[in-house]
Amino acid sequence: MRGGLTADGAGLAGDRVVAVGSTGRVLVAAAARALRGQDCADMGQPGALSRLIGAPEPVRRAAAARAAGRVALTPDQADEVDAARVARWIVDQYPRRRYPGVVLGSPHGAAAHLAVALGVPWLPAAFETTVHWNRGAVDRPGAALDHGAALAARLVAGNPDVHVRQVHCPASRGALAGATVSLAVRWQSLPAAYARFLADRVEPGAPLLLLRDARTWPVHDLGLGHSFQAGSPASGLDPVDFHPDSHALRQVLRSAGGEGSRWEPPEFDAPQGYAEHGVEPGFELAVRALAGRRGHRLHRVLFPRVESLSGAVADLYRAWLRRAGKTGDRLVVECGRLLDPWQVLRAGLVPYWCENATRRAVDAVEWWLAGSEPFSSVDVLPESPGMRSPALAGLPQWLAVAAFGSRRRALDRTAARGYPVTAVPTRRATEVLRAQPYDLPVPPPLPIGTAVEALRAGAGHQGLVVC
Repeated sequence: MRGGLTADGAGLAGDRVVAVGSTGRVLVAAAARALRGQDCADMGQPGALSRLIGAPEPVRRAAAARAAGRVALTPDQADEVDAARVARWIVDQYPRRRYPGVVLGSPHGAAAHLAVALGVPWLPAAFETTVHWNRGAVDRPGAALDHGAALAARLVAGNPDVHVRQVHCPASRGALAGATVSLAVRWQSLPAAYARFLADRVEPGAPLLLLRDARTWPVHDLGLGHSFQAGSPASGLDPVDFHPDSHALRQVLRSAGGEGSRWEPPEFDAPQGYAEHGVEPGFELAVRALAGRRGHRLHRVLFPRVESLSGAVADLYRAWLRRAGKTGDRLVVECGRLLDPWQVLRAGLVPYWCENATRRAVDAVEWWLAGSEPFSSVDVLPESPGMRSPALAGLPQWLAVAAFGSRRRALDRTAARGYPVTAVPTRRATEVLRAQPYDLPVPPPLPIGTAVEALRAGAGHQGLVVC
């Protein structure tokens, strides 16, 4: 089986391996559609949970676990994961033409919007996959580590050029953390499909832009290409909140169907490392080496907070739209998978992306709005996380974000109706944005050099590192 993985076309198809609904998968699909001049109307359908708004929490948790199990890999399929085939599946989603550059790196909604403004693809430095965990438990991170270690060993054996970061986080995954194991598969070198893409479909000497998520978290490095973290920056909580004595953790575990008394992470004093969306050093070095050989100028942008890049790209969009003769005064606040880069372009909107619906994410957009020139229109698309957590923003806080609009203030009612327990598909963002008035023609693509200079000019204000 492992020998067969080296054959071209072996292993599971990319759309079977990459987790359905994972941020990276959604962003690649949305960016590829935008570069074809298409929106996200075909992305996602209402799930069975949408019919269970009033159901008791145990019923909802069981339904969520069953839904996750239908799309997760089986443990035996860990042998069949072919990271090279996943890379080919990613690049094949983009239109076959020459591009004036590429954006690579960590998953971030603003990265997809930036790539679309530049008229180039976005290529992730990793992908997420989920695997069944029979008889799993949200409150047993040690057991999750034991189960994940065996899966990671099988996956790395067939893909020696990847590192597997296992994340056990009931605060961001809810009951799913007890039904499946979440693995972020990070390339430690440039996949062959990416190298061919850069050689064949990117203009000679075109600039490359690498975006790196520099957030840190306690990480247990287990060696042999496997590391583990209990909790995540995406949870809206701090590492200390995942201590057994944490009141916030007990609330999270009760909501996810677990017990705080059973929470025993492997260690409490693990060293800090880059969190799950970081870029492997080997991947960056490989991009740098290829850029040097082929005469590409490589630009790097490091963001220590998600909102740093969100605010910087929103400011960049506003200036770009105004140079094209548009107002740049209409804002859409997107959240998680609720985004549509093509409809944003078509309507001449300024996009600000929140990673999730945590208070921290919503606080950040409020602070950014408070320091920005006023917008005449603010549309807000809050993504329901599908669970309750003490870290989540309430609907009144989302309404406060919409209230920054001087003439139009809109919080999507469909997204808000089942908040925070009933999620809506990506196509809901398309439905909302299609109702915005057209503001055509779309501005000509933004040159990467111009974008980098704009990001560098605002780096100190936004907290970015641009080099």
